[in-house]
Amino acid sequence: MKFNFISKRFSFYSVAASISLIAIIAIFALPLNLGIDMTGGVQAEYSYTNELDIKTVSEVVQSVKKEIVYNNKELVNTITTYKIAWEDKFVIEAWLNKIDNLDGKELDSLKTSFKNKLSAKFASISSSQIELTKYINIWESFGDYIKKTAFVTIIITILAISLYISFAFRWSIEGFSSYPFAFVTIITLAHDVLAALGFYLITSFFFPEFKVDTFFITAMLTVLGYSVSDTIVILDRIRSNLKQKLNKKIDFWVLINNSINETL
Repeated sequence: MKFNFISKRFSFYSVAASISLIAIIAIFALPLNLGIDMTGGVQAEYSYTNELDIKTVSEVVQSVKKEIVYNNKELVNTITTYKIAWEDKFVIEAWLNKIDNLDGKELDSLKTSFKNKLSAKFASISSSQIELTKYINIWESFGDYIKKTAFVTIIITILAISLYISFAFRWSIEGFSSYPFAFVTIITLAHDVLAALGFYLITSFFFPEFKVDTFFITAMLTVLGYSVSDTIVILDRIRSNLKQKLNKKIDFWVLINNSINETL
C-alpha cells in the first residue's frame, strides 16, 4: 500500500517550517546550558563508604566555594553535585568565573587549593570515608575547539553532500537540471540538524541536567550522518527512476511519490 506523500506535501512543508522556526527562536532566545567540557572548569569524582547524604556534600562544597577567592572575586561560579547511579560515588563539577589578570599558574594553584580544601572538609565527615578517585582539569580552550570543529564539520558536510548530489544528477540525466536537488539537500540536512538542536535546547531549558557538551555534539553529528544517508538513498532512487522513465510519459510528482515509497 502506497502512501500519497505528494498530495499532503504542503502540510509537511508547514510542519517542517514551523519546527525550523521554533528551533531558530530557541537557539537565539534560550540560554545555552553548556557542559563543563564546553566552558572549562574542574570535575572531581569521589567514592564513599556507608550512607552519604548528598545535601551534606553540597553544603561542604558551597562552603569551600566561598574560600577560593582572587582579587576579592570567587573563582568558582556554579557547582553541580550528583551521585552516580548504582555506585557509591558522587561527582562535583565546578564552573569557573573569568577573572582579569589571572594567569595560568595562579589559576592552577587556585584549582589545587579548591581540591585540597574539599578533601580536608570531606575528612571531617565521620560517617563516611570519602576518597578522591578522579580529578579532571578542563581548559576553556578545549571547549572552544570542540564547538568550532563541530560547526565547521556540519557546514562542510552539508555543502559536500549538496555538491555530490548536484554532480551526480547532472551527469546521469541528460537535459535535467541538478541544482534543485542540491538545494533540496541543503534544506533537508539543515532542517534535520535544526530540529534536533531546537528540541534539545528546549528540553535543556526545562531540565538543566541536559547540557550542551561533547556527547551532545556527537549526537548532532550522528543525526547529520543518518540524515545524509536517508537523503542520498531517496534522491538516488529518484535519479534511478528518472533514468528508467526518461522516454515515457509519467507525471514528475507521481515518480517522486513512488520513489519515496520504494525506499520505505
